[in-house]
Amino acid sequence: MKAVGARVPRYDGVAHVTGRTVFVEDVEIPGVAWVKALRSPHHHATITKLDTRPAEQMKGVRAVVTAADVPLNVYGHLSALGIPGDEPLLADAEVRYLGQPIAVVAADDEQTAQAAVDAIEIEFEERPALFDVRKAFDPDAPQIHQWGNWYPHFEAGMDRRQIRKGDIDAAFAQADVIVQGVYRPAAIEQLPLETQVCQVVPEANGRLTIYSCTQALYFSMGVVAAHLQQPLNKFKFVGGTVGGGFGGKVDTATETLCSLLALKSGRPTKWRWTREEEFLCSSTRAPWHMEMADAVTKDGWILGRRMITLHDSGAYARFSPYGVTKHAFHHTGAYTIPNLHFDGWCVFTNRTPTSAMRGFGVTSVSFATETHLSRIAEELGIDPFELRLKNANRIGDTSPNGVVYTDPSTVPTILAIADHLGHELPADYRTMTSEPRSDGLLPEHLVAQVGNPEDH
Repeated sequence: MKAVGARVPRYDGVAHVTGRTVFVEDVEIPGVAWVKALRSPHHHATITKLDTRPAEQMKGVRAVVTAADVPLNVYGHLSALGIPGDEPLLADAEVRYLGQPIAVVAADDEQTAQAAVDAIEIEFEERPALFDVRKAFDPDAPQIHQWGNWYPHFEAGMDRRQIRKGDIDAAFAQADVIVQGVYRPAAIEQLPLETQVCQVVPEANGRLTIYSCTQALYFSMGVVAAHLQQPLNKFKFVGGTVGGGFGGKVDTATETLCSLLALKSGRPTKWRWTREEEFLCSSTRAPWHMEMADAVTKDGWILGRRMITLHDSGAYARFSPYGVTKHAFHHTGAYTIPNLHFDGWCVFTNRTPTSAMRGFGVTSVSFATETHLSRIAEELGIDPFELRLKNANRIGDTSPNGVVYTDPSTVPTILAIADHLGHELPADYRTMTSEPRSDGLLPEHLVAQVGNPEDH
């Protein structure tokens, strides 16, 4: 309890600022073989020829691995939860994004490994590519995924994440104003100072010691074990310090391939992505396309929201279905809207697969919601702080998926922001709290959706 209320120094702070922190790159392993990858030069293509023999015959090359060497080549990042996998560890027969790995090489040094990659003979037949999620539903759109152009495996056989609440048609019929908007936040690279890096040591007892920069140690161990079809006790993961991740280092990008090369060569292996690889091949925060229409009254109540979201998953699913799920449950932001009609699709394109980044799925819709509320305030000529305080979540209000809020912080947060900015508010707004709605804050359209927090 000595730490409660005290200023506690970071346990790793001194080592960080003095340069003594040990990262995966700093681990010195004798006889390590360097790893390089043969990556797709095309966004979408069939592989018509792949001959690794020229690389295998080069002096200093210790091992070459292709899809044929992977015990279980297709395993999804969420397969452990029963969600089907779709992405091969190494491309087999086709490539779906620029930079997709096709083969990996382990050699005595980086230069030899890269020369071996360049020596691999490979030919392609290019296919039409899809980059715009809005065109994925067109009848003549290129078909880029075995499941179709969007993810089909949400619960109950749904091909989208769907939310229905209240009577959306009645809400729009009662509205004084309909405010519409389209919001399209772009992809963002997480840009960690430390690129993806891994070192693997084959031990005399048959185990592999894996030095990894993963953000999710046991998760990555499970992914490696599944691809290699080995029990977990065959692996020892050493996490070390992550040199920046922000969500981008949950993809287990290097560990499995380094492990395969270590097993095949009998040598320790090391793979450190170049900055170019990090930009070209690592997952990004997804681009989103969000269409929003709100039914509002002239005095600032939001009666209902219709929303369509297209999440750009890139070439494979990875964590995107989970991101769309979080997105759906937060699509009203920090505000109570009683009537909802939401459809969210996880769409495949020929972009690099997207993944987590800081508030996965939620930050995008928060941006859209807050921008949209400011537009509503401008349209109605209402103070944007007052609009937000009126519609803010309160104790007893229900979320889009029916969860009763027990401790929402929207009202005090908005009041704190207003105070910090010196924004004057009328007394009845300035004294608002998160307590359950009553009197003027409980209009007729909200009565039926308020629940009892003591039941939750």
